[in-house]
Amino acid sequence: MSFQTAVFYLFAAILVFAALRVISVKSPVHAALWLVLSFFTAAGIWLLLGAEFLAIALVLVYVGAVMVLFLFVVMMLDVNFEEMRRHFRSYLPVGAAVGGLVLLEMVLVILSGTKGAGSAAAPAAGSNTKALGRLLYVDYVYPFELAAVLLLVAIVAAIALTYRRRRETKIQDVAEQVKVRREDRVRLVRMPAEKREG
Repeated sequence: MSFQTAVFYLFAAILVFAALRVISVKSPVHAALWLVLSFFTAAGIWLLLGAEFLAIALVLVYVGAVMVLFLFVVMMLDVNFEEMRRHFRSYLPVGAAVGGLVLLEMVLVILSGTKGAGSAAAPAAGSNTKALGRLLYVDYVYPFELAAVLLLVAIVAAIALTYRRRRETKIQDVAEQVKVRREDRVRLVRMPAEKREG
């Protein structure tokens, strides 16, 4: 068994274990940490397979954006932060284990890249990022643009479905202000003068 195959099996085992921990832990903070580990492990597997663009996209999009979204969701939940601060030391072993495994995976990917530089399946000319860009923007440009339009329509529809006008919102209607008359704003009342006694 080659070094790259052993690293692949190690990453696959870590990925399965981290994915099981995501759905089995009780704390949402622990689940988010295990999810970060599973994303990094999947990115390491992509790097081993020679798909560096997909690996970087996985780290940037999912770890950088989706995990921030999950963090906002955890923050919006009714979580007792005083209780979490009290048990901060209980989160430290999980965080240290996740950080150590991510560091170990990075070292193993770097070592596997230096040991098996000639055996990796690389595209014939250029990187696979260039090959992926050529496929998307030359060969499949119309399906790619159609998918972009469909996603845009889905985003607009989701915003339109969830948009609700609040009652306390104050909106100016300029047309109504321009066509207003004096009689609509001011009412002249004729009252008899009062006589003073004395």
